[in-house]
Amino acid sequence: MEEVVLWLKELLFPSIADVAVLSVDVNIEMVRVDAQCTADGAVCPVCGVWSSRVHGSYLRFPADVPSGGRSVVLQLWVGRFTCRNSGCARRTFVEQISGLTRRHGQRTERLRSTLAAVGLALAGRAGARIARVLGVSVSRSTVLRLVDALPEPEVAAPRVVGVDEYATRKGRHYGTVLVDIETRRPVDLLPGRKASSLAAWLAERPGVEVICRDRAPFFAEGASVGAPQAVQVADRWHLWHNLSEAAERAVAQHRRCLRVLAPAASEPEPEPTPKEEPPDSPWPTGHRFANRTRARHAAVHALLEAGHSRRSIQRQLDMTWRTVKQLAEAKAPEELFTGQWQNRPSVLDDYKPYLDDRWNEGFTNAWKLWEEIVPLGYKGSYQRVRAYLHKKRTSPRPVTARPPSPRTVSGWILRRPETLTEPEQLRLETVRTHCPELDALTRHVRSFAVMLTQRQGERLPPGSTPSGRTTCPVSIPSPPASTATSTPSPPD
Repeated sequence: MEEVVLWLKELLFPSIADVAVLSVDVNIEMVRVDAQCTADGAVCPVCGVWSSRVHGSYLRFPADVPSGGRSVVLQLWVGRFTCRNSGCARRTFVEQISGLTRRHGQRTERLRSTLAAVGLALAGRAGARIARVLGVSVSRSTVLRLVDALPEPEVAAPRVVGVDEYATRKGRHYGTVLVDIETRRPVDLLPGRKASSLAAWLAERPGVEVICRDRAPFFAEGASVGAPQAVQVADRWHLWHNLSEAAERAVAQHRRCLRVLAPAASEPEPEPTPKEEPPDSPWPTGHRFANRTRARHAAVHALLEAGHSRRSIQRQLDMTWRTVKQLAEAKAPEELFTGQWQNRPSVLDDYKPYLDDRWNEGFTNAWKLWEEIVPLGYKGSYQRVRAYLHKKRTSPRPVTARPPSPRTVSGWILRRPETLTEPEQLRLETVRTHCPELDALTRHVRSFAVMLTQRQGERLPPGSTPSGRTTCPVSIPSPPASTATSTPSPPD
């Protein structure tokens, strides 16, 4: 019998001492293990004095790791001892088995560690689902509480720190993220983008040797104040990202030069000329007001010729006396067309040629165009500009091939030359041939790309950086896939 008890103890609690297994009850859903603590005494958790004076005992039922898909529950007898220290605030205390139980714990330590590992890997909802498959029924909140109760891992003081901003709400709320560049792991998050908070964080860590940051002035000030001994470098991603934005703006300024890539449009067929109206008819045929006036004029004169009085016509046609009088006195309906709504001048007339030129260049944003003509003296509203462009947008026009956008051309300039397809290379060469400015931009970008990828910072002219240092001594991780899509990688 003793051999069976020892075998069960080694099977269930191989690394835990002072525990004896009394019996094991197995059914279709649960495994109940009856165990007892065999220690003669325990240490008071408050004063640390050893006590063997037994005050009483009771049963605890902590859940253990499942076995064979069945939940395991311990029926554990534990003792309550009286503290021998008369000055201690605790009169009695319950013994805790190291590696098995803790105060007020409903689960064993190994079950807690198992659920915490599942929570770290899968978080709350998915972790709770996997735990139920394993045989432990817990809620997502319990899994998250176990993860939150884990001690903070000890992180070595970083030597190379990356500093950048992050947004909790884009355009509204920003913070500062600090990353250990050598391990590529986040180190800390700071509220806001203030230089003082970054300086205080760096002052607490004098081992920082290199600070890799973007060119934001508050980060520069915080790094200089908090870690004057550190070397400040600009990471390659921010350098290339800033270059890509500047290159796209430069290409947009030479948008007219991109028209050489659009094939010449064929001459549109002349539209049929509409039927001309008499010179005294300012409204064309088909205008709803003109048609209505002509119909009412004909009806009034037909009744007059039939011998009806004007009062009778008023009642029959449901018109006012003034309207019947005007229609009866007019010999022709064209006399009623005053033309006061025709060919009315607009405050936008003087700026329509400018809007037409910008429209032909491919710039169709109504708000931006309104902002452009306001400094030119336009006093009208934005809605008038939007209505004019909407009319141009919805009017039928011949389908012609448009030149590539500035973003597309800047992508050709920023990408590695060997990654361009043959048509893209030919179109880029055409643009460079017709525009010396874009040709110079391409040469500068590719020269800078070689300096950046091969770390030839010494080729920069002296004084090009505030600190006078032009090299980047650290290895910067590649940008994420979403960012790399919007910012082409530098060519070799």
